[in-house]
Amino acid sequence: MQRHTAHQSMLAYSHWRRWQRAIASGLLTLLLCLLAAPWAGIASGNELSGPSRAASASLRTTSQRTIPISEQPFYPELLATAQRWIDAPLDQVVGDSPQETLLNFYAVMAKVSHEVEAIILSANSDPGWFWSEAARRRQAHAEMLFSLAVQALDASGFAESIRQNMAEESAMQLKQLLDYIFTHSTTPLEIPDSAGIREINSQRSKASDSWTIPDTAITLSSERLASSKGINFFFTATTVSHTRRMFEEIEDRKVAIQPFATPTFYKDFINTPGFLLPPQWYLRLPPRLRAFLEISFYEQTIFQISAATIVFVIYVYLLCVLLLRVLRSYRHSDGQARTQGTGWNLDNLAWRRVLLLLPIPPITWLCNQFTNNQINFTGPPLIASTYFFSTCFYISSSFFLFFLLEALGRSLSETLVHLRGSSSELQLRRVSNLMMPVCRVIGGLLMLTMLYHLLIELGLPSTTVLAFSAVPGLAIGLGASKLLGNLFAGLSIQTDRPLRVGEFCRIGDHLGFVTKIGLRSLELETMESRVTIPNAIADEENIVNYSRRSNNSNHPPMQSLDVRLNIDRHLSPEQIISLLSKARKHVHSQEILHDPLVSIEQNNADGFTLICFSMVALHDWRSYLDIRESLLLRLQQILDQVCRSRIVLSVNRETSSEQIKQLTKLITEVVHADPKLRLRSCRLLTISPISYDFVIYLESSHTNYLRFKDGLHRLNQALLTRLSTHDVKISQPTSLDMPKSA
Repeated sequence: MQRHTAHQSMLAYSHWRRWQRAIASGLLTLLLCLLAAPWAGIASGNELSGPSRAASASLRTTSQRTIPISEQPFYPELLATAQRWIDAPLDQVVGDSPQETLLNFYAVMAKVSHEVEAIILSANSDPGWFWSEAARRRQAHAEMLFSLAVQALDASGFAESIRQNMAEESAMQLKQLLDYIFTHSTTPLEIPDSAGIREINSQRSKASDSWTIPDTAITLSSERLASSKGINFFFTATTVSHTRRMFEEIEDRKVAIQPFATPTFYKDFINTPGFLLPPQWYLRLPPRLRAFLEISFYEQTIFQISAATIVFVIYVYLLCVLLLRVLRSYRHSDGQARTQGTGWNLDNLAWRRVLLLLPIPPITWLCNQFTNNQINFTGPPLIASTYFFSTCFYISSSFFLFFLLEALGRSLSETLVHLRGSSSELQLRRVSNLMMPVCRVIGGLLMLTMLYHLLIELGLPSTTVLAFSAVPGLAIGLGASKLLGNLFAGLSIQTDRPLRVGEFCRIGDHLGFVTKIGLRSLELETMESRVTIPNAIADEENIVNYSRRSNNSNHPPMQSLDVRLNIDRHLSPEQIISLLSKARKHVHSQEILHDPLVSIEQNNADGFTLICFSMVALHDWRSYLDIRESLLLRLQQILDQVCRSRIVLSVNRETSSEQIKQLTKLITEVVHADPKLRLRSCRLLTISPISYDFVIYLESSHTNYLRFKDGLHRLNQALLTRLSTHDVKISQPTSLDMPKSA
């Protein structure tokens, strides 16, 4: 059952590898060149110290006679192990003793190397530029065996982002190290089985589940899986991280020829593209061209450096194009909002940014896979490229998630408004003020989570990351009293709702429209500027709300409009009645004015104030001031029209009684000549020593103030003409067109 499970998992892994290569090969997208020396310490581990350095030094050639591998005590068991992998290659490399794990690893790695060499040799007989189906099946089998061998290494000493790649590289180096050790040992190598480990522990003062190959720093231990059932031995993390350093010491030394030796396995791997096996088209290149392409600089060939440079340039170009478009969307967002509407198009803009950021994470991942598995970077360049692409991947993914949450918040706000049967932009702003802070907080938490995973991927221990995160957390906690106060005050404002977005109110000394209510502060658009008031301060101030709310939440709130006109002229009771009548008629005719009230208030003995109060559904200063200005101007015109509708006509005392009797009829005829004018009254109210004073009250139906003045002009001219025709003399001075003199 265990073998069947292992077989299924390895086949799945093999299919995954082939799928990975197929995607990456079609992309042509990846990396940077070499950073060489600064990364050498990371790739090869820290310098060996103490016993490890001494043990490593023992790998050097000595003058004593070396024991061939065929004479080593473990060789018969090695042959049996190799035969078992030929007969049933579906077992696991990791065993319950150092002997089983070590010999399984050695035999399987040798089998992988020989299989790869055999496939490469068959390239000449395999037509075409791509491997045949049979060759791909053999390649998949070799990759499956190789993945089993890599599982015997504890690669936890490497950063998570490079762990798999460095483990594969270390497995090849470790295989050649074992080639050298098994053929250059001057003493018989006794590799203990399970019984041998128990016997060794019985001779120790303190039992241990680890064993080290004599005179080397290569150690196998079961401590890594101490919590699992049974005992499984692995090459320790220290051994794996120091493998490169040990390999460099014996890299140029010859290894005795023996059936399991693979002297060129690692060199062939790092000098050719592809994973274990180079692509067939590469093997079909002319030998001189291949020799040129495989010239090495810092363990990377000309082909690898050139391909990586092309991929890196293409990636940076695409990244810059997409990011510039995202930035331009912010530059033009204000203009689009003004021309297309401020609320209902913001979700389109948010989703556009999401779509611009969407390709970056997958392109970054494909570039990383292409560099690692197709171009086949190794060593320090592999670490540099992987760190670069991992950083870009997590940063781009975090911003993508943040913008995705913001776009979802915009769309969800619109959906909720539509579900309530409303299409009001004000209602959309109110719902957005509730939804967007929540979505942005969730997006910020996701960004922090991605940053945490990035630090883990770059090799920082989780405990260190948590320790670093505690420092800003402590700083925030010490200075968060005001922030928490504003948050709780914001919750209080959202719950009690003394004011809402779009309402006209006074908070302290600030008067204006509420444009935003957030978790920390609210914004008030005053006549001069936009004022941001912390919620805690707003909650403590006296709030005067000039808006009237409707029982229907879909109806926008209405703001009070109070217009006062000071009148310093003396008006007769008839004029005051006319003024109130005309003012009321005008305000009731304006659909934008709701529930209007018109009245007067006595200021002093010489003047009074005309008061006009109404409710308006306006939510910005421009509209508010426009309606206020138009109403105030119209009231001024009505006042002037009322004053000019009272005419005092003074005729000379020499006018005969018969002419005076006919004067009223004459004035009536002149007034009725204009269909827009009506004579309300014409009375002889004053008899002075030099004149008879007639007071005329007119009623005008002109819809326009200028037309009224034109009609009054024609009336005065006609009246003067008729008076002259009937030889009625006007007393000097007269006030025919100066009603204020009355």
